[in-house]
Amino acid sequence: EVRFVESGGGLVQAGGSLRLSCTASGLNFDDYTIGWFRQAPGKEREGVAIISTSDGDSSYADSVKGRFTISTDGAKKKVYLQMNVLKPEDTAFYYCASSTRPWWVAAALSPANFGSWGQGTQVTVAS
Repeated sequence: EVRFVESGGGLVQAGGSLRLSCTASGLNFDDYTIGWFRQAPGKEREGVAIISTSDGDSSYADSVKGRFTISTDGAKKKVYLQMNVLKPEDTAFYYCASSTRPWWVAAALSPANFGSWGQGTQVTVAS
């Protein structure tokens, strides 16, 4: 069974930084696209960033380009999301999930193409 455990969330002032971690288990880490998604209260879940664990290709939502960076540590089966210059609108629960769909499909950042969702970690950005 594929499982993800997210950590690293918290409360930060606007302009600050956080690094989220997602620890994977139950999968061959090098064969998946793994993504970070977020969901704010009253809003739909949206894709933030994804990465191919096989070749390192990545894709970002326009709202986070230039501020967030996704990376992996294959030995530890971890996926990180470095979040800089945080804004109040980044406040949400952040989740990890995986996809076996082709890259050109996963790169659309649609949650419908991902599964095995973790429990999430809360990020709150104070203004």
